[in-house]
Amino acid sequence: MKQIDSVHFRIESIGDMRVPVDIYADKDMLHAMEADKAIMQASNVATLPGIERTSIMLPDAHQGYGFPIGGVAAFDYDDGLITPGGIGFDINCGVRLLRTPLNINTFSSSLNQLHNRLFREIPVGLGPKSRISLEKSDLNKVLTEGASWAIRNGFGFDADLEYIEEDGCMKGAEIGNVSERAKERGLHQLGTLGAGNHFIEVQRVETIYDKDTASSFGIDDIDQLMICMHTGSRGLGHEVCTDYLMRFQRSGRKIELPDRNLIYAGSRTDLAKDYFSAMKASANFAWANRQVITHLIRQVFTEFGLKQHDIGIVYDIAHNIAKVETYHGRRYYVHRKGATRAFPAGHPEIKGRFKSTGHPVLIPGSMGTASYVMVGLDRALEETFGSCAHGAGRLLSRTAAKKQIKPQMLLSELKSKGIGLKAPSIEGTTDEAPEAYKDIEHVIDVCIRAGLVRKVARLVPVLVIKG
Repeated sequence: MKQIDSVHFRIESIGDMRVPVDIYADKDMLHAMEADKAIMQASNVATLPGIERTSIMLPDAHQGYGFPIGGVAAFDYDDGLITPGGIGFDINCGVRLLRTPLNINTFSSSLNQLHNRLFREIPVGLGPKSRISLEKSDLNKVLTEGASWAIRNGFGFDADLEYIEEDGCMKGAEIGNVSERAKERGLHQLGTLGAGNHFIEVQRVETIYDKDTASSFGIDDIDQLMICMHTGSRGLGHEVCTDYLMRFQRSGRKIELPDRNLIYAGSRTDLAKDYFSAMKASANFAWANRQVITHLIRQVFTEFGLKQHDIGIVYDIAHNIAKVETYHGRRYYVHRKGATRAFPAGHPEIKGRFKSTGHPVLIPGSMGTASYVMVGLDRALEETFGSCAHGAGRLLSRTAAKKQIKPQMLLSELKSKGIGLKAPSIEGTTDEAPEAYKDIEHVIDVCIRAGLVRKVARLVPVLVIKG
């Protein structure tokens, strides 16, 4: 390993590695990465056929399934590959940020009531709990139309699509490539939050770093109330990943791999095309899911004198996804696992209102810590295929966190910060405590020093809902 600068380290390609590994971290963060298998996993990724230029670890990187979470890799469109291990089980797990016209100082007396109503109206936790009764024919349309299906059926407004990555739908989803088991799991989960690290937070704007850009995003004032949600394709996406991992393993090809969880299909094969279309269907389900949850949140706010139009979308950004993208005239399957796009102003894939600023890059904290609104810079395109971190990144395993962090400790810590928490089980949230994650300020600092993004606004939690 050699040090490129204070926040950039490189492992040159050795052995079976086809490209180097580029790690964006400072020395303290690097030690934490070395404590788990993340660096080894990124080195394994570097051995895969058709990989372009580098295997990337962002500052939130930690051990995952196949790829490290916080990992990015691009594979040649014609002669490369697609691997479910580079996308993950929760396909299009992503973040959506909503803005309100409310100020915490004039709304503080209603916060507890708002918390109760949100927790009551938005289904959380494991299992099928949707308030929407879908027929299979409806679900098939969700899988091909994404957020636009939700809007067409009364769960939002046409203008919402302008604020969603891919306009809320990846074209080319083939419902025949999604198993009946996956559809069964998704049939009763549209408009549900799920469990684990998924959350809804009511946040307040604490700091605005770039007033003009923030204002263009609808972030106008200090103490303005915002709502951040983090969820994905639920059981449907998980089943799609599971199904295709089994299909890839059974494909009959003898592939020598350093990690069987990196099983892949060549990008020209029917198997790769089938998986990619099923991944798109899962991504579309996730965008529809977040759109329905947005509608439920808007309904709650009407009880406090607002109109649904008053709750606007700042942006909706995906992680755990693969996209076909062009760099220097060549197309690639860019795998982002626990990483988000960070395309700068003027990028050809950015349309409309974000053309002059770059799209918002949303990096949430970890239940009790700050979240950030950023924008990408040109250096991200040059070095990380236009990618940035997606959050703080785990520091402790779930088992270790549950052993070390007691429910009363967590509640006391959040209360001391003025943060309310609601969940089906407080005991079940200790593995999501801030101490279980890296310091978000540290992660953001490395992203800034690496020249990948710049700050627009800092948000802090007021109310938290966990599944």
